[in-house]
Amino acid sequence: MNAAPDAALLGPSDVRELAAALGLRPTKQRGQNFVIDANTVRRIVRTAEVGEDDAVVEIGPGLGSLTLALLATARHVTAVEIDDVLAAALPATVAARLPERADRFALVHEDALRVTELPGPPPEALVANLPYNVAVPVLLHMLATFPSIRRGLVMVQSEVADRLAAAPGSKVYGVPSVKTAWYAEARRAGAIGRTVFWPAPNVDSGLVSLVRRDPPPTTASRREVFAVVDAAFAQRRKTLRSALASWAGSPAAAEAACAAAGVSPRARGEALSVEDFARLAEHRPPSSATHRP
Repeated sequence: MNAAPDAALLGPSDVRELAAALGLRPTKQRGQNFVIDANTVRRIVRTAEVGEDDAVVEIGPGLGSLTLALLATARHVTAVEIDDVLAAALPATVAARLPERADRFALVHEDALRVTELPGPPPEALVANLPYNVAVPVLLHMLATFPSIRRGLVMVQSEVADRLAAAPGSKVYGVPSVKTAWYAEARRAGAIGRTVFWPAPNVDSGLVSLVRRDPPPTTASRREVFAVVDAAFAQRRKTLRSALASWAGSPAAAEAACAAAGVSPRARGEALSVEDFARLAEHRPPSSATHRP
């Protein structure tokens, strides 16, 4: 693995100078907190185990701090950026700082939630500093849309990292935990302090490592499984018999579905694995199938 040369990476003064030249003021609306610490981006690339054979997709590259570190190592990097100013500036930053690798870089100027195809080789890895306000939907969309992604490392708000990596029975286990588990095994891979960002956010960040896994064997579709997941967590304090009443058609029907799936109707959603939810989805009463929550 090649370490990015110091001169190629962005430090605090580089980030501020680029932002000033672009007339850019980071906005909370888009979760713009730019990484200003070269050691942090090196650590991310190292933890992600990005190698010379990897094609990487990065979401929200911003001014290019992580992009440059990835590009110094990977075979190809495709960055997806929604912001007009940042998208226009990033290719020039890459060309100026890593000219010998500029042909390995591609930019997609689009909302990551709407991306359905990417230029260049199919991405094998997702490595990104995800905006806090859209981290979970973006991650799930990318995993669903690009099955070639076999692993990932994302930096997200610390609480979100806990939820993504939570196991059944945890207090923070919920919809993000289950839906992520449909696609991948997730685990916490480290903490990131606030001082490595500009502007410094009001929250700490965490790294989550993802390794693609096959979905649970089930006759239910992903949409059907996710529907029962959403229903189970819509009212967290209720038992499955109550929480799944609208999904199944009635409390009695919910209890029957639980029994057929081998799940206690007195349990709560927090206790169920993704495999449990997949079995539940298989036993939704036919009469309720047209009334999706």
